[in-house]
Amino acid sequence: MNLLQQEVRQVDSGYYAAYSGLLARTEALDSAASNLSNSGTKGFRAEREYFRSAIMGPDALSSQLNRTVNNFGVLGGNTLDLGQGALVPTGNPLDVAIEGEGFFAVRAKNGIRYTRDGQFQRSIDGTLINERGEAVLNAQKLPVRIPSGDTVISSEGIVSVDGAIAGNLGLFKFASANSIVPEGTNLYAPVDGAAPSVAKGSLHQGALEGSNQDAIQGTLQLILVQRQAEMMQKALTLFSNEFDKTASEELPKV
Repeated sequence: MNLLQQEVRQVDSGYYAAYSGLLARTEALDSAASNLSNSGTKGFRAEREYFRSAIMGPDALSSQLNRTVNNFGVLGGNTLDLGQGALVPTGNPLDVAIEGEGFFAVRAKNGIRYTRDGQFQRSIDGTLINERGEAVLNAQKLPVRIPSGDTVISSEGIVSVDGAIAGNLGLFKFASANSIVPEGTNLYAPVDGAAPSVAKGSLHQGALEGSNQDAIQGTLQLILVQRQAEMMQKALTLFSNEFDKTASEELPKV
């Protein structure tokens, strides 16, 4: 291998490393900005980044090519953080917060969707609905209908009005965070027909769950990712300039 080939290969490897880093940081920047902007959204689940090797397969990590050329931080995607958000008392008897696992089910325009936002209200016909007017569903995935009166919601989701049981709130969970995807800010859809099972979270009447993204930590994360993206961009520029230098100095010698 001549000197020109060696120099080009070294610069080429560094160039793709910097490019992979810049791509990962740019995508992570979008996620960090979204998380921060929704730090005050009820029931919001933050998305966290995860990484993979550039070469996939059972022998990827031991591959010489992977170690020498492509072992860079490539963003594999985002996954939902299902960690608990803070419970904020409201005093409204139809506000319900989930402590622990699970999602409420609502009948949206595109089918049944899932949410941690428990800010509910009673419609004219007695159907329990959310802020978007979507019906809240019970354990059998049927709309919850309650008469007017003194409403009490137990920690297990049993709804009683003036001492008589009127229905129940369904609480559902999925096998993993990868089984659902966000639709908007705090509504989630099953992936590829993933079927939920019954959850065992505890409900708190007269409270709402906030976002699980802390505003301060979100701000610090956004600043950190911005700086990392700027560093990768500078590195990419340096390698690009090195390509030009190598070409102008060595090619005339060939």
